[in-house]
Amino acid sequence: MVILLCKRLAQAFLILLGVAAITFVLLYALPADPARMIAGRSATAQTVASIRHELGLDQPLLVQFWTYLTGLLQGDLGRSYAQKTEVWTLIAARLPATLTLMAAGIFVEVVLGITFGTIAAVRRGSFVDRLVMTASFVGVSAPQFVAALLLLYVFAVTLGWFPMSGYGSFAHIVLPALTLGILGAGWYARMVRSAMIEVLNQDYVRTARAKGLSSRRIIFRHALPNAILPIIAMIGIDIGQFMGGVVVVEAVYGWPGIGQLAWQAIQQVDIPIIMGVTLTSALAIVAGNLLADLIAPVIDPRIRTS
Repeated sequence: MVILLCKRLAQAFLILLGVAAITFVLLYALPADPARMIAGRSATAQTVASIRHELGLDQPLLVQFWTYLTGLLQGDLGRSYAQKTEVWTLIAARLPATLTLMAAGIFVEVVLGITFGTIAAVRRGSFVDRLVMTASFVGVSAPQFVAALLLLYVFAVTLGWFPMSGYGSFAHIVLPALTLGILGAGWYARMVRSAMIEVLNQDYVRTARAKGLSSRRIIFRHALPNAILPIIAMIGIDIGQFMGGVVVVEAVYGWPGIGQLAWQAIQQVDIPIIMGVTLTSALAIVAGNLLADLIAPVIDPRIRTS
């Protein structure tokens, strides 16, 4: 386990370094000029050049990246061009909202996915199975903004059960979490169904049935723990996706997370914030996958010897 952890940490460092380099080059290649965005349309060329020099944007790409990387290794994510504030301060202020939404979204998708995937597998070939698979296909195919607007119209506008936007109470998080969870629940339901069907056909399950064990005990004690291993790996990936990929959901519901911060930074070509959010999301993906690698052997001891 210690050797595995050391290998994963080394890989994580290389991945983060690669993400930083690629993102920095792509942002450098953008046709938009951050100095012009800061100075305004009516600014003179001399003013724009002065701002570009002040921000270090007139230096060669390698010099800029080395300067950024040196600060990054010291824990400095840079300073926002537009807001004149440390990037880490801005991200830290938005992080609790995103973490809350991320946890709620993952909870929704895992509960719905495992529940309906198990039901579909146990009743394979029935009307319930077809209904669950159809619903999961619709959930996977529906764009997030369509799901968000539909949920808002039905549950906020028509029924008035939940607020349309805002942050701070349980009622505010229900619709955003459902919007995020519906897509993942569709994938999870399909994966759990396939895994459960395969596990239920294994010899040890047949032996358990022959011994007279109840169906509930077979499903929850023997089949389900083996079938949810792929889900653990997907949760690790979802952590990173939810950290940086909830721009649409946060925009629709007015949720003050780092996705909304990233969207504002893109509009202003605020490179330090874009870099900071990207690296934070990459770090979340790496941490999530590492956590999945450490938890999987606990659930299935056979992985330790494989």
